[in-house]
Amino acid sequence: MAGSSTPWVGSAYLFLQSTCKTIVLPSLYESSQKKPNVFMALKLALADSTGSMNGVDMLKVHCSHPHLIVQLKFCKQENCRRFLQSYREGALQKSLQSHLQLSLAMTMVPLEMELKAGSEHLDNMLRDEDRCLECIFREKPDRLRDEEITELEERLKSLTLHQGINNNIAVKDFAPLKSPSLPHPSQGSSLPPPVTFIFQGQQFDNRKITPDDHQKFAKFVSKKWKQVGRSLQKSCRALRDPVIDNLALEYEREGLYEQAYQMLLKFIESEGKKATIARLIAALEENGLISLAEELLGLHYSEDCS
Repeated sequence: MAGSSTPWVGSAYLFLQSTCKTIVLPSLYESSQKKPNVFMALKLALADSTGSMNGVDMLKVHCSHPHLIVQLKFCKQENCRRFLQSYREGALQKSLQSHLQLSLAMTMVPLEMELKAGSEHLDNMLRDEDRCLECIFREKPDRLRDEEITELEERLKSLTLHQGINNNIAVKDFAPLKSPSLPHPSQGSSLPPPVTFIFQGQQFDNRKITPDDHQKFAKFVSKKWKQVGRSLQKSCRALRDPVIDNLALEYEREGLYEQAYQMLLKFIESEGKKATIARLIAALEENGLISLAEELLGLHYSEDCS
């Protein structure tokens, strides 16, 4: 190990893979819209594992399908030890799953994780913590922090500071930090909807869906109303199959506007206070209806959002 006068610095690689075929972490990270959300989840989970936002540094995130590989740098042995304990006990995995679920507005993000230092597979020696520390200490970082990571760090820092000012809270070391995402609350959850959410890097109030929102949605969503409904049904029992297909048949003569209007009405009536604009925007974003999402949030005033 390092002498008393020598800084303790080590490096490791964290391999992440979703066990769900429809969730491909490298593809999400390569998306300009999803990348900040994935980065935020990584940052928060790593902070949970060490007890500090500065406990471990991300040098680079590699996309190597199907894995997302995070290069880590530790500057203190005690932080690395906390990280190893969290990893060994499964706390890091649970934390990252939770933060990804919130940040990406998904019901669940199942993960497999693997930790390596050089050629050593640390999962095979997790019970021998000192040996793991030696392997990580031997593996010195081979790069400086990637410019993209620095940019994402600054965006996160700016967002957190902005939230702290809005809430009259002094923010130090990014804490306390909540994930400002587009969450789909789980069915039956007693937690209140988040006060704000992030869309395209901007913060918006997570208000109720208004009659104006309702009418604009029905007018512009066109044939994709079913797809949006199926995105909403993940967290809304009232829209579970075959409800959406039945609505299509029942209002077929009235046309797409009425079908879309009735679908969203069912969502609003069944979810009550939880029928927020954040959940609708998340469903629109999931189906590529970015223009309509922008319209509902007042980001532009186009005549045709379809």
